[in-house]
Amino acid sequence: MTLIAALLVCLLTLLHLISAGLVALRLRPAKPVVPTTRPVVTVLRPVHGLDPFDRETLESTFFLDWPAFEIIFCAARVDDPACAAIEAMIARHPDVPARLMIGETNLTANPKLNNLAKGWDAATGEYVVMADANLLLPPDYLHRLFAVWDKDCALVSSPPAGTRPGNLWGAVECAFLNSFQGRWQLAADSLGQGYAQGKTLLVRKAWLDEAGGLRALGRKLAEDVTFTKLVRERGAKVRLSRQMFDQPVGTRHARAVWDRQLRWSRVRRDGFPVMFGAEILLGCVPPALLLACIAPLPWVFVLLLVWFGTEWALCRAFGWPSGWRDLLAMALRDLMLPALWVACYARKGFEWRGTQLDTAHHDPA
Repeated sequence: MTLIAALLVCLLTLLHLISAGLVALRLRPAKPVVPTTRPVVTVLRPVHGLDPFDRETLESTFFLDWPAFEIIFCAARVDDPACAAIEAMIARHPDVPARLMIGETNLTANPKLNNLAKGWDAATGEYVVMADANLLLPPDYLHRLFAVWDKDCALVSSPPAGTRPGNLWGAVECAFLNSFQGRWQLAADSLGQGYAQGKTLLVRKAWLDEAGGLRALGRKLAEDVTFTKLVRERGAKVRLSRQMFDQPVGTRHARAVWDRQLRWSRVRRDGFPVMFGAEILLGCVPPALLLACIAPLPWVFVLLLVWFGTEWALCRAFGWPSGWRDLLAMALRDLMLPALWVACYARKGFEWRGTQLDTAHHDPA
């Protein structure tokens, strides 16, 4: 048993180091990829309310460095607080083709897709990118997405990088987004197994229309999980941008962080149950407990030093939050992982912005 425990500790630690190494390699200067053509792109941004950073993140859309693009903001209700702010932005940037569309189509059980449907139908671009409202778009956003497009690709996506945490629990949220979820998604993409993330979804409009349009993405719990499966079913690939795009986090409360992580844990469990089953092994708790059973306590401290030192170095290299508070946040995150994993199996579905989404849901069409 001691030998088995030692082998498991070594294996889990090695996987942790390899995943960090694969992600670190993405920092190497890449040969510039200049698209032979720069197609017209429609940028769809769904809004629901106005969070503290939304004015900044939404207005960043107007500064994209791309020859021809249009922006369509989508709101479900005319009294949404974001509408007035967006109208002011449009007035400040009259040279950028942008409009606000209001209304909701009862297309699926997913409220985000229902909000986007009108914008999708109105899009004139050959390509459409759906970007969540809380994502900060750098000027080269579209360049970085098209830089990884190739002949096998049908979808380019990217997980968000949590930035600007306002307190400890904001830092915990960033620790989940960056050196845990983001690290594993980027590492999988480096091995040719890209998984879509709903924060950014770039697709050729005709391709998705042929595959069933937005309705096809609403057949399961989350559109990014369904999109990943749809792309693979049609023999194509999901690619991720080489680096992630910023999502300012600000101040968070413990309950909000727990609820959000539990919600998306259930999405992963529903979409990829076998892979989610292995998530219990990905934090530092299992190897640390195993090592504590077979070795003196100082060796556990060495393991934790290597484990979190690797994460800290990765965060430092990518410019993600990497102070002393962030190290504590990483430890709190790893302590939460087993509890989230257990709680995830307690029930199916979740509530998102007032709408109950159930893993048993399938679009009737």
